[in-house]
Amino acid sequence: MVQLYNCHPFGSQRIVPTRQAPEVFCCGRDSVFVTCAGGCKVEVFSVGQEQCQPLCSFNTLGRVVRMSYSDVGDYLVTIEEKNNISSLRAYVNWRCQTTGSSRVSVRMVGLQLESLQSGISKDQMEIIEMPLSENPLCLSCCPLRGDLLVGCKSKLVIFSLKYIAVHDSTMLDFDRSLVLHVNGIEPSQLCFCFWHIGISNDLEVLVFRVSSETPEETTTILKNTTEVETLPEEGGNNGLATGSHPLECEDFVMFQRPVELFREDCKSCNIAVTPESTGLPADAQSPCHVNYLLYRRFTPDFSDGFSVESTRLHSLQMLPMYKTENKVLPTEAENSASRKKISSLFCFFSMPHAGFLYTLVNAVELISVYQYPERSHQAVLTPLFLHVITSNNLQCFTVRCSAAAAREEDPYIDTTMKTCPPVSLDVCTLRMQLFIGLKAIQHFNNHIIILTRADIQDVADRMKNYRSSRKASSVKKKTTSSEEDHGWNLYVVSTTPILQLYREMLEYSKRYDTVKTHGCIHLLSEAHLLLRAALINPDLVECEDKEELMAAFRESCAYLGDCFCSLDTQNSHLALPYYKMSGLSMSDVIHRVLSKDLQHDIGKGFMFYLKHSLYEEVDEIHSEEIALKILQIFSATEPNQLPHALCSPCMNNVCPKTAMDFLDILDASDPSALISLTKAAMALRMKDLHAYEAEVRRHSEMQLLYGFLDEPRLLIIRGGRDIIPTEMAFHFRDTLPGLLVAAMVAFHENSKINLKDAELFFKALFNKTGEDDDPQMLVDFWEARLSSYPPESILQDVLLKLTSHYVRRICNPQHACVNSLKSPEDLRNSCSHFGVISPWITKMVSSEPVSCATCGDLLKLQSLLCGPSLDIVSFLPFLDSIPDSNNSYLSIHIICATRLLNYESSIERLLERCPEAVTLYAKHEIKGASQALWWNKLLPELCNRVRSCENTNEVFISSLKDTLDVLSMELELQDFLNLLPDDGNAAFFLPYLVNQSKRKLLT
Repeated sequence: MVQLYNCHPFGSQRIVPTRQAPEVFCCGRDSVFVTCAGGCKVEVFSVGQEQCQPLCSFNTLGRVVRMSYSDVGDYLVTIEEKNNISSLRAYVNWRCQTTGSSRVSVRMVGLQLESLQSGISKDQMEIIEMPLSENPLCLSCCPLRGDLLVGCKSKLVIFSLKYIAVHDSTMLDFDRSLVLHVNGIEPSQLCFCFWHIGISNDLEVLVFRVSSETPEETTTILKNTTEVETLPEEGGNNGLATGSHPLECEDFVMFQRPVELFREDCKSCNIAVTPESTGLPADAQSPCHVNYLLYRRFTPDFSDGFSVESTRLHSLQMLPMYKTENKVLPTEAENSASRKKISSLFCFFSMPHAGFLYTLVNAVELISVYQYPERSHQAVLTPLFLHVITSNNLQCFTVRCSAAAAREEDPYIDTTMKTCPPVSLDVCTLRMQLFIGLKAIQHFNNHIIILTRADIQDVADRMKNYRSSRKASSVKKKTTSSEEDHGWNLYVVSTTPILQLYREMLEYSKRYDTVKTHGCIHLLSEAHLLLRAALINPDLVECEDKEELMAAFRESCAYLGDCFCSLDTQNSHLALPYYKMSGLSMSDVIHRVLSKDLQHDIGKGFMFYLKHSLYEEVDEIHSEEIALKILQIFSATEPNQLPHALCSPCMNNVCPKTAMDFLDILDASDPSALISLTKAAMALRMKDLHAYEAEVRRHSEMQLLYGFLDEPRLLIIRGGRDIIPTEMAFHFRDTLPGLLVAAMVAFHENSKINLKDAELFFKALFNKTGEDDDPQMLVDFWEARLSSYPPESILQDVLLKLTSHYVRRICNPQHACVNSLKSPEDLRNSCSHFGVISPWITKMVSSEPVSCATCGDLLKLQSLLCGPSLDIVSFLPFLDSIPDSNNSYLSIHIICATRLLNYESSIERLLERCPEAVTLYAKHEIKGASQALWWNKLLPELCNRVRSCENTNEVFISSLKDTLDVLSMELELQDFLNLLPDDGNAAFFLPYLVNQSKRKLLT
């Protein structure tokens, strides 16, 4: 469906002062090139602010059949015909003709310019002839690189533009860089942009890309690879024949069915494109592959008769949209193409009554179909509009290029922070301007060039409106001589400045403002896309205009936000991102909406905006008046959202007494823990501790916990990067610390807070700023988080924080002790990450006072080291800060050595420092494959230490007896005897020998 408006996209209209009827014309940069019928001359006119002036003229070598101008390189390329032979020529440095110079040089393409004489003049025009094996039929210049594509009957030839320095000057030349043999279609139109090529004949279009990637390696995304029949069948042969030519029978002419193919499916269209190497060194290094993008075949459109001329495809073209990395200096204009990158690429072609616009980058898909009210002759696509000419009308359609380009550049554009009108938005006609006898159209910059040619007598007859009566019909009419002159004109129509047209569309949309129809949103969306196209295309706007354009863009976002605010549609949520992009504050938006909808119901879009804005952490704080209006809005529309609204930092200026009144009404109808907690927060603001305690005691701790999960801002406020505890959090710190810790654990489990923010919260709660000064409640949080069994990614982080804290505490015995929520025994019973402390560890520390008995940090650290979860390798760096001056510290070192299977060194350290624990250590740790340490290491060491003691050492003797008990049970009699020392006392070892013998007899 095409919407029709009556805006004014066309501005001033000037006539190009050519003396003879133009036959071929083109335009670019600031000039219009015209050739007249039967002449071998090109006239150039400059397009100024007020009128068109002749700039220069130069002769061609033949009659110009087609020509095209390239802004990159500033050259004109022509297909000329002389003596029934077509030739391809490029006119370079033609601007020197404006100075009156008549010097012209002619050379062949690829000539070694270095071999030219040093006296070559800089003020002479050059004609570069490009010989071809077949007659050239059509041509196209790449707008990005300045390369030239020429179409012949069975091949396409690409000439690459290059700059060559010759004798302190730069000259243009071309390289025949690639030849593409085409079988199955004879091109009548070409389009070319950055190695994307489109070819068409009367009823077929093929678009492909030439690159060094194979079709399988291409990185573009295929969204639609199925064959789609988009036009009704007008033949009965089911498309079995190749090509688009009709199949002739005796009485019928049958055409193939229409078809649309994408990507690899295009190979079934029976059009083959084969690249041929040109033999250049660069060509040999980069192999060339053809990647098909799009194929479409139509059936003839005979709605206006059976003329083949009126049924063929026309206006094949590609439109790039750029993103510029760096600002191009004026002296670097010739290299400006290298500074541009394509963000999106579009392809357009048209049948007489319908135009089709496709996007080619990433997804290849049809984004718009243009239905014309009458048969079209030609069309030109620009980033802003599609201009179409019929026999008597110049029509201006809106396009969706900026919407597609915005999504190509930013795939996440459709979020709560930003959005853009959809690509599927209905196109519209902004204007249908009357011109008589329209024949051709071209576009450059902000100008449209149109050629009109009409029969003067026909115009006069139309003016009479056929008022002749029957009597007048009998009067002999004057005959018009066939030689009578025809009326023609070449017009330069300036398009309306973007901001002026935007203002007009904005004013036009106010016709729909009172009823908020779809037309209002549609027209505002068109105006928004118009500004977006200007902002993302560097060729449309100068830098000094961008501020004014940005202001208009933000204004358009605000108007779109107003529209979606008032409508209860499925798209009403778009009010939020449009208001975000407008830069308006929440107070501004509330004033705008309430001033317009004071007597109407609040729209769903506005409520969506209001809820999300209050949920976000913003710096804006509303006045008491605005806060009261927000309470009234929620109370009337969504009362259950009142607690969430009151917890927003934006509502700090709300009157707590008024808020309590609204909450009491809600509590009476639907009581909940969240409402009670919100009322408690309001009571604290009023310093009413009695009311605060009454509300908190109404619910169990588990219900309160669920209430905090519904609204974390009851405890935490985010101020930018800061985490700020609320007044309620401070009260819970002193009265219900366990519930506060449990709430923070629940927040972390449900991804409402991360570990870093939790650490900042507890430090702010206790006014701790130092990195090495962790409050006990933060440690309680870490321990409680371990007890809730977090995922592995979080587990190691929490373990690292806890071990760091424990080491810091036990190495600083003078720290202030605070009772923790859970004792070491509680942690071992409730969390498997804390392991059971081995008996030998208990034996080691039993003879010394327990370090930090209140906190239990030593026992907790030992328990963690004995558990299964702590990675001992990650703990090793902490050992450097732990001394081994007493058994408590030494136990940490030996636990780590044992976890690393260093049993022998651990035994030696225990024998030196705590021999009474060595046997318990061996019984608990030395098992399995390590049992040989009992008799190879421990027994000899104990015997030697017993001998070396002048006085009998009961500790070593007791350890020796325990060791012999184990050995007598584990070893055979002969092995046991071999281990006994030769100089030992037989009476001492005799009981163990007897036990060994008895065990042997029993087995």
